[in-house]
Amino acid sequence: MRFDHPISYVNKAVPNEALFSILIPSWNNLEMLKLCINSIQKNSSFTHQIIIHVNDGSDGTLEWLKTQEFSYSLSAENVGVCYAMNAMASLARTEYLLYINDDMYVCPLWDKVLYAQIQQVGHKLFYYSATMIEPTFSRNPCAIAPHDFGHSPVDFKERELLQFAKSISKNDWYGASWPPSVVHREVWDQVGGFSVEFSPGFGSDPDFSMKLWNIGVRDFRGFGKSLVYHFQSKSTGRVVKNDGRHDFAKKWGVTIRFFYRKVLLLGMAVDGRELKFRKDLSYYLAKWKAKRIVNN
Repeated sequence: MRFDHPISYVNKAVPNEALFSILIPSWNNLEMLKLCINSIQKNSSFTHQIIIHVNDGSDGTLEWLKTQEFSYSLSAENVGVCYAMNAMASLARTEYLLYINDDMYVCPLWDKVLYAQIQQVGHKLFYYSATMIEPTFSRNPCAIAPHDFGHSPVDFKERELLQFAKSISKNDWYGASWPPSVVHREVWDQVGGFSVEFSPGFGSDPDFSMKLWNIGVRDFRGFGKSLVYHFQSKSTGRVVKNDGRHDFAKKWGVTIRFFYRKVLLLGMAVDGRELKFRKDLSYYLAKWKAKRIVNN
C-alpha cells in the first residue's frame, strides 16, 4: 500500500503514573472513539497514556482532538492499521503498548486483570488479550457471543452490559492475537512493530504473533475476567483489502488457520500445556495449502 501524504505527530504531556500506552486507530468514527476513550477513563483501575491515529479526521475527529490532552498521529487519508500502529508506537512513553479498536468499550477491571497477569509472569515474552463480548456470533471461539448490548453509541445499553460483565464467567483461553492486546515495548521494538507489507492490515494480526513466536514468545493468553464490548462497527467495508491469507502464506509458508489452530490453540481453555510448533502431518498439509494459496 502506498500513500501520498506524510504522517504528522502531536505530542501531549504524559502522566507520570501512566501504566499502558493505549493505541487507538480511528477513521472518521468520532462518536465511537469518544465512547471508547470515555470507557477507558471511567472504568480503568490505572492511569494510562492514550494515543490516537487519525485517518482523515474530516468528520470532526481532528478538531475534537485539538481540544483534548491526548497525543495523536495524523494522516490525510486512511493509511491502514499497520502504518497507524507504528506511528502511534513512536509516541508511546510507557513500558507496555496496548492496541484497542475505537469500536470497543472497556469494562471495569479490564486493565487490572491484565496487569496482574503481567506481574505474575515475571518476564517480557508474553502477548495478552482481553475477552470480547460481541452482539452477533462471528465464529470467533474467543468471544462471548451473541450478547447484544447495542451496535452504536445511540442504542448502547451500558447499564445492562455492566451488569452482564459482573455475572459472566469465561475461562482464560489460548491464542491471544488481536485487540485488545498488550505487549512489552522492548518486544514490540525487537520485532519491528506491525509489518507494513500487510497494509491496510488484513493478516497483520497473525503476522505480528508469528514474529513474536520467532523471537521466543510462547505465552499467548486471553483472560476471561478482562472484558470489553465490541460493537463490531468495522470500517473494513470502506477499505480496498489486501489478501492477508495470501500474504501470510507467502511470507511464512503455512496457513493462518494452521498457526492459529494448531500452534496457538486459538480459543482453547488454558490448561497449563506448552504451546509447540509441531512438524506433524497437519504442518505438512498446511505447507501444501500455503503453496496452493500463493500460486492460485
